Amino acid sequence: MITSAITFALLSLLFAGFNDVLFKRYASQDRSRGAYVFGIGVVWGLLQLGYASIQGSDITLDSTSLMYGLAAGLVVTVSNLLLLESLTHIDASLGSTVYRLNTVGVVILALLFLNEDLDGLKALGIGLGVAAVALLYHPGGHGEARGSRFTVFFALVVLASLLRAVYGVLSKAGLNAGADLQTMLILAALCWIGGGYLYARLREKRFRLTRKKLLYASISGVLVFLIVNFLLLAIETGQASIVIPIANMSFVIALIVSVALGMERLNAAKLAAVAMAIGSIAVLASAP
Repeated sequence: MITSAITFALLSLLFAGFNDVLFKRYASQDRSRGAYVFGIGVVWGLLQLGYASIQGSDITLDSTSLMYGLAAGLVVTVSNLLLLESLTHIDASLGSTVYRLNTVGVVILALLFLNEDLDGLKALGIGLGVAAVALLYHPGGHGEARGSRFTVFFALVVLASLLRAVYGVLSKAGLNAGADLQTMLILAALCWIGGGYLYARLREKRFRLTRKKLLYASISGVLVFLIVNFLLLAIETGQASIVIPIANMSFVIALIVSVALGMERLNAAKLAAVAMAIGSIAVLASAP
């Protein structure tokens, strides 16, 4: 069972890494981020409904599922829109590494709001995570951004990571309160649809689905569906404290793929930051 859980977590990791690079490829051109998120939500939602039907799962629209599902869905929608905006001007490896360090954010939020204790291992894990982010912070130039522009986009991806951590805490709180898992996932997809459409109309002042946008959205929609469901399978068959940190190391795949495609260059700072990020997640995973 442990081997199966780790396999599922590694599959989630793999698909997440490819999706982060795809996000960067899409965001590198002047295309509507909102329309992209809208399309992803449609594809993910249809696949999730089909999967729930095959599994024989009923959609439960009780108040707990609705409240936590909508709250978590809205937070993760905003998180991914911010990630897309940040990837407009920073490297895929940077965006992916900072975003996947939401494990640190989860631990901090748990300390603040769930009354969990802070021990030496957790403090070390948080410190390594902060050090990894600090090492990647180079206002003088990273990707296409320079100076103050880099600071803005770097801040966006940090905020995206924090919101992703909030999403994790809300999801866990919802499940603990008795919310239905499949209902929460379908509500999250609906939030992507509504949030993407509103972002395109209100923020970007445009909403047009071209063949290329639909292609990107279709691939990402399938990847998001696979990322989420393989992670859920991993959690069901193994310990969450082991499989979630493994899945969050997808930034390693994003770095490898991005460098292989010639989208960015590898340097000592990136390697050191990735090593620290891996250390941070590994330490936090081993904390009692």
